[in-house]
Amino acid sequence: MDDLYREYILDHYKSPHFRGHLEDYAFVYEDDNPTCGDHLHMELQVDENGMVTDARFDGIGCALSQASADILLEHIVGKPLEEVKQFSKDDLLNLLGISLGPVRLKCALLSLKVLKGAVYGLKPGESLTEEDV
Repeated sequence: MDDLYREYILDHYKSPHFRGHLEDYAFVYEDDNPTCGDHLHMELQVDENGMVTDARFDGIGCALSQASADILLEHIVGKPLEEVKQFSKDDLLNLLGISLGPVRLKCALLSLKVLKGAVYGLKPGESLTEEDV
């Protein structure tokens, strides 16, 4: 089963659906994984009813950090902002479908850390810890 999920992750890394930038967005945030140098920038559009209508990411890093961002954004577009705020580490790991060691876990969770920074309105220089996501 892990092979199937590895292929899923590689597909999202090689052909991301949500890489890029939005012309107009309600939420934006970016952060780094200081352990390995991965970097993610995320932008979200939210309509007047609080629904995420579009999202984009950009960044550099390993296949897992970049694919995780694409998979996460694919999952949250069309969801209410309040539901997005409740999205957890376990939810993301279930989407990825593979077991991860501590170092790879930080790569996978960078996207959730950046998403939470955006939806909670963190400013540049402010950061969440892994425990916060």
